[in-house]
Amino acid sequence: MPTLNEVALHAGVTPATVSNVLRKKGRVGAETRQRVLEAIAQLGYRPHLPARALAEGRAPTIALMVSSIANPFYPEFALAVENALRRKGQFLIICNTDGDPQTGRAYLDQIAGTLSEGVLVMNANLDFEDLRTTELRGAPVVLCMWERPLDPPGLPCVAVDFRLAGELAAQHLLSQGHRRIGAIVGSKVYGIHAARYDGFVDAMQAAGLDGAAAPVVYAPDTTQGGYAAARDLLKAHPDLTALFTTNDLPALGAMQAAADLGLEVPRDLSVIGITDIQLARESRPGLTTVAVPTVEAAELAVELLLELVEAPENGARGDGPGGARVCVTSKPRLVVRGSTGEASTR
Repeated sequence: MPTLNEVALHAGVTPATVSNVLRKKGRVGAETRQRVLEAIAQLGYRPHLPARALAEGRAPTIALMVSSIANPFYPEFALAVENALRRKGQFLIICNTDGDPQTGRAYLDQIAGTLSEGVLVMNANLDFEDLRTTELRGAPVVLCMWERPLDPPGLPCVAVDFRLAGELAAQHLLSQGHRRIGAIVGSKVYGIHAARYDGFVDAMQAAGLDGAAAPVVYAPDTTQGGYAAARDLLKAHPDLTALFTTNDLPALGAMQAAADLGLEVPRDLSVIGITDIQLARESRPGLTTVAVPTVEAAELAVELLLELVEAPENGARGDGPGGARVCVTSKPRLVVRGSTGEASTR
């Protein structure tokens, strides 16, 4: 396999110039750049990433840590991150923690600062002190899709107003005449979906209803969790005409449970989710949901992390606690499909 030095010799330039062309950095004239690219193509050169990392003292990769790659949202987010990184000449490593903090710490110890020069963290159930330790070791960390923009975490983050998403979902159901609404929360009481449920309660109270008194079940953030929660809610409260769920997967499970109980969606029961994953668009009926700006969040996270990689001192320049950078995405938006309709009179 040809080496970088051989490419340089073939193109009549220095190895540093070849490196600059590959990394899309430095000042290289158009003619010289073209000559280098032609040499790379003619020789069939492929960069050796570990050698490049050793030579440059940094890895051209970023790690993305997620709690469960089995959740369809995370692959969609990872694809958006990968696309953004590829445009920057970077590569992506995906680390699946399965929600286990010990696995997450092992990834941080083994990858951050060696195989990856920065870490994006998406609901990976990691202790913030472990993340701060990773920063001190020279690998910047950015939290992705933080759910409370007005309560930043003290680490650089990209935030989405999920409380507003919960409000929009509840307002839609209320606008359809629903008053007997159950809630399925895909986390623990004070878990990552708490802000979404808070938004639901806010909207119910604004409409003169006691949102906190609405029937609620806290369940796993899965299709199966939503199925079991909806079945329990509908058996205990057969007068419910709608279900608010804090994520799309439980919403899809709730629709399955309704069907198994002989209820037709949306004639007998309306169901709404949050996120707008691909499955929400493909289900029948299509799932009404509140879409969050997934691609925008991924691009902002990549941009912020790479800025911190290039200039770590900027990590402390921002409006969040301790000066940590906080980027807020555009607002969530309601997407109406076939799973919601006017309240039934059953």
